[in-house]
Amino acid sequence: MQVKEIQLKETARFFKVLADEARLQMLWLLFNNRELCVCDIMEVLEITQSKASRHLAALRNAGLATDRREGLWSYYSLCPVKDEVAEAFMKLLKASLSKRADSKQLLAKLSSWLKAKQSGDSCQKSDHFARPVKNAKSGFVPTYLPGRSR
Repeated sequence: MQVKEIQLKETARFFKVLADEARLQMLWLLFNNRELCVCDIMEVLEITQSKASRHLAALRNAGLATDRREGLWSYYSLCPVKDEVAEAFMKLLKASLSKRADSKQLLAKLSSWLKAKQSGDSCQKSDHFARPVKNAKSGFVPTYLPGRSR
């Protein structure tokens, strides 16, 4: 009975990870790209580094994504799914997302960002690194740097 309980727990954890719009968007971007820098995801989803890193960590901890570091930058890619239920669902999810207009818009936005980035507009020049985020408690406006936590 213990083996069955572990499988059910892992299956529940898998679906909990997918129960978030930002993580679904990140998966969609990774379905269509071999590897993406955190700054690419931040730019396309218009989110802060801390939010992107938190959601990407959840995908990594669930065994859906892997990361590698290169200097200050972190890059994410999809992992092959080992569980056959998860593998079947990931194929279904990819097929379903491919039919959505908002998914196509995300890919278009990513493509535009990657072209701009290749032509010299680096991650450091992205508005999301320059845009201050106000802390409601202290009023302090931290500056987010790639590869660094708050």
